[in-house]
Amino acid sequence: MQNIKCPKCGEIFQIDESGYAEIVKQVRDSEFSAEIKRREISFENEKKREIELALMKASAETTQEIEKLKSQLSSKDAQLNSVNEKAQSEIKIALAQKDSEIAALKGQLNSDRSKAELDIKTALQDKDRQILELKGKLELSEKQSQLSENTLKQKYEDQLKTKDEEIAYYKDFKARESTKQIGEDLEQYCLNEFNKNRAIGFQNAYFEKDNDARSGSKGDFIFRESSPDGVEFISIMFEMKNQMETTATKHKNEDFFKELDKDRNEKKCEYAVLVSMLEEDNDYYNTGIVDVSYKYPKMYVIRPQFFIPVITFLRNAALNSLDYKRQLIAVKNQNIDITNFEGEMNAFKEKFHYNVDLAMRQHTSALEEIDKAIKTLQKIKELFEKSDTNLRRADNKLEDLTVQKLVKNNPTMKEKFKELGVQF
Repeated sequence: MQNIKCPKCGEIFQIDESGYAEIVKQVRDSEFSAEIKRREISFENEKKREIELALMKASAETTQEIEKLKSQLSSKDAQLNSVNEKAQSEIKIALAQKDSEIAALKGQLNSDRSKAELDIKTALQDKDRQILELKGKLELSEKQSQLSENTLKQKYEDQLKTKDEEIAYYKDFKARESTKQIGEDLEQYCLNEFNKNRAIGFQNAYFEKDNDARSGSKGDFIFRESSPDGVEFISIMFEMKNQMETTATKHKNEDFFKELDKDRNEKKCEYAVLVSMLEEDNDYYNTGIVDVSYKYPKMYVIRPQFFIPVITFLRNAALNSLDYKRQLIAVKNQNIDITNFEGEMNAFKEKFHYNVDLAMRQHTSALEEIDKAIKTLQKIKELFEKSDTNLRRADNKLEDLTVQKLVKNNPTMKEKFKELGVQF
């Protein structure tokens, strides 16, 4: 780079080598042309001065000679012709010499002029060549600029055409038969858009209809995605809302925020997104992805064309916090392990205490049964003792029993024994 100081304002600025060489060349060409012009004028002036000087000198000499001859005319008439011839001869020689000098100067001037013209012609040819090159580069740049302009123009025309098609689609969208049909078509549109992009960026994602209405309400779609190690890092509850232009009651987006937040919490989703065609003239909802977290946490309202962008936006944001979620899950698992350990220990204690209490109750019952058995055995013992007494008494009575006592008061038996020859 070269520093150039402006002779007028004194400002110093930098130019590259090619620009500096171009300026030097221009200055050199200008100075060279000026020098040639100056030299031409100088040669012309010098030639005029020399001619005038020669003429003045010749005229002076001639005048002097004439005066001398006039003064001597009377005495030297004979010498007048010779002197006159000599003067004429000298004048011719002087004139011839001056003419030769003028011719030499003209030749030198013509030579210098030819050289200067050749240099100027060469410089002009270089300039023409550079101008042609610059023109070629300029034309190429203009063509490239025109091509880029046409490409951008075509791109924006395509985008505009796409937007027009979307506008026409949504206008046709609103002309359907009923609000329910419109809502179902909006759901189908979002489902189709997701399926178009599923193979590209959502291979491991879950996006299905929310069919669980056990709590009394349900959203339209649930989006979930987990990392390869099974950590769920994003979940979104979607609600799609639309209505016909002829609908008497015009709903607002805010009418559905509370229910959507309730569905998000019941289905344990992190985010809630309302895909809405309501309030189509409201610029607040036509600017893009609208954050309404100031009313309900992690809730957004979008137009259908922002369906895929909002998923991508929230998904990329969640990916940045995946490591923190892994760490949080690890800590939760540790706490769960500790809690489970304490729970299992408490459950073991409860079961152990239950078994001990049951054993104690059974032990008490056994002692009671033993006491009852002892009492029963005691009663049995008493019964056996009474039975022994009765048996002894019966034995004693048996010992006292004789045949004589049996037949003593039985005449019939006496007669029988007599017949047998037994005497009592």
